[in-house]
Amino acid sequence: MDKLINDFSFGLFIWQIAIFVGLILLLKKFAWKPILDAVNDREEGIKNALLSAENARKEMQNLQADNQRILQEARLERDNMLKDAREMKEKMVADAKNEAQVQGLKMIEQAKAAIESEKNAAMAELKLQVSTLSLSIAEKILKDELSNKEAQTKLVEKMLGDVKLN
Repeated sequence: MDKLINDFSFGLFIWQIAIFVGLILLLKKFAWKPILDAVNDREEGIKNALLSAENARKEMQNLQADNQRILQEARLERDNMLKDAREMKEKMVADAKNEAQVQGLKMIEQAKAAIESEKNAAMAELKLQVSTLSLSIAEKILKDELSNKEAQTKLVEKMLGDVKLN
């Protein structure tokens, strides 16, 4: 430090100050403004980029929220559709069972009616055959009885006897 103080020269010091001030003035006039403009432009660009990034982040959050909401709505709609489909299936199965029971009961009633009708027809046919057979037998017996004069007389007397008793 002593060496600096001993070798100190005012002329050199003034020249250095003059050159430094001149350099500052030149820089201020020609370089300072473009440098500051470039720095300001860069700062503005960075601010705009940060704002754009923030807006993009917010928009992404909004889109994610919308996607979540749409996905939730789609899930709810899917669940509702599945529930409706299950209910419709159960209703269709119940309706089919009821229809089958109704058709079964109708078929049973029709079968009972057909059986009753067949039974009545068979009974009528049996009665007709019995009466035809009875008439044939009676006719044969009467022919045998009526071919003999003596047997005819006995039959008439017997019938007259039965009538009087009643």
